[in-house]
Amino acid sequence: MALDTWILYLLASIGLSLTPGPNSLLALTHGAVYGARRTLLTISGGALGFCALIALAMFGLGALLQTGASVLTVLKWVGGGYLLWLGIQLWRSPALHLELSEGAARLSNAGMFRQGLLSALANPKVVLFYAAFLPQFIDPKLGLLRQFAIMALTFVCVECAVEFALATAAGRIRPWLARGGKAFNRCCGSLFALIGVALPLSR
Repeated sequence: MALDTWILYLLASIGLSLTPGPNSLLALTHGAVYGARRTLLTISGGALGFCALIALAMFGLGALLQTGASVLTVLKWVGGGYLLWLGIQLWRSPALHLELSEGAARLSNAGMFRQGLLSALANPKVVLFYAAFLPQFIDPKLGLLRQFAIMALTFVCVECAVEFALATAAGRIRPWLARGGKAFNRCCGSLFALIGVALPLSR
């Protein structure tokens, strides 16, 4: 993977990881309840789930690309349209209001890991997103396995770093989300829409 392509993918991955989702909200909640260090168990479970979903999306894309490089062009345009649609949906979504349940039973270490894993695996939209997101950065002239490994490792590292930052700053972030969550959603929605429009047009 070319360095400029990887940098663009890294920036897009950061934007994706900053977008509120089930695992980031779970990390935020567990960080507020159990502390950042124990929340690493939740984050690790989510990372394993993301790796499995990325692999699933990648193997599907790899099989499609075996039919011809022209399939990649179609995938990029379809994926771009999907990313644009996601951006519009995120722009229109209301601000998040995260409430902590004080009476909830405390989780064991295994329970926290399991919740992170299941939170990632239980969202079928993630596979669709990766199927739309990854083709924007694939070069069919290079080895797919190496590109896939680089993209998976990059995204998981970024996602884990963002979730740990959320867990560490849980007490300060929750009130901010309640006050400025709508504007934040619009910023992330604009980013998705921009990626959806710009990347299929790029070489």
